[in-house]
Amino acid sequence: MDFRQNITPLILTRNEAPNIARTMAKLAWASDVVVVDSLSDDDTLDILSRFKQVRVFRRRFDSHAKQWSYGLAETGIRTDWVLALDADFVLSDALVEELACLDPGDQVSGYEARFRYLVFGRPLRGSLYPPVNVLFRVNRARYVQDGHTQRVVVTGKVNHLKSWIFHDDRKPLSSWLSSQDRYMKLEAAHIARQAWAELGAADRIRRLIWVSPFLVFAYSLLVKGTLLDGRAGLFYALQRMLAECLLALRLLEASILTRQGEGDQEL
Repeated sequence: MDFRQNITPLILTRNEAPNIARTMAKLAWASDVVVVDSLSDDDTLDILSRFKQVRVFRRRFDSHAKQWSYGLAETGIRTDWVLALDADFVLSDALVEELACLDPGDQVSGYEARFRYLVFGRPLRGSLYPPVNVLFRVNRARYVQDGHTQRVVVTGKVNHLKSWIFHDDRKPLSSWLSSQDRYMKLEAAHIARQAWAELGAADRIRRLIWVSPFLVFAYSLLVKGTLLDGRAGLFYALQRMLAECLLALRLLEASILTRQGEGDQEL
């Protein structure tokens, strides 16, 4: 039996015209694809209309966790399993075949996938993008907000997929810059709320605002090997450094405003 018959791909979109056709091209095996669209005003919906297995639900964006939760609970998904994809996640051919051959026991509740990061279509040797739980049983999963994005909490055993997913965002740099500013504002608020003892190692480093941007740049180039990827690798390392600079600025801004408020109260 082809296990893919038990899977419904679930995708979130917002102005994903540069990406969504490539993502959908690798989902031809799915008889039902659910898209939750955050009121796109580009050609995203026109492109999706070319794929007859797609059902589109439009919902104004409030948070990532609520968008994903809506997709899971309110769109009439009939399969036991969901494949949760961002609109710039492109399945490798190997992963498409791996999905067909899966045979999870009842104790298995989900699968985690690794990513190959692409810059303008060129795969990098490495990236900071972590593995993500993308495939899971609908009735054993729930989404929670985690900083600027969401995290799926799966009850039960989570296995690892052997094959890759490609992260291939081809939207303009201006779109990325706008998104990062929004994301880092939320991320800074999340980090600032946590006590030092509650923070993970990565967020403790990010609290050290004079260190993290330069450390991320060096780590991307030297440890992850993007130095060997030429201009694409440098582009990626600078992107990650700039994102950390935005976060550092937001954390510094919050610290300055807090101290000003305390000074005003003393006066």
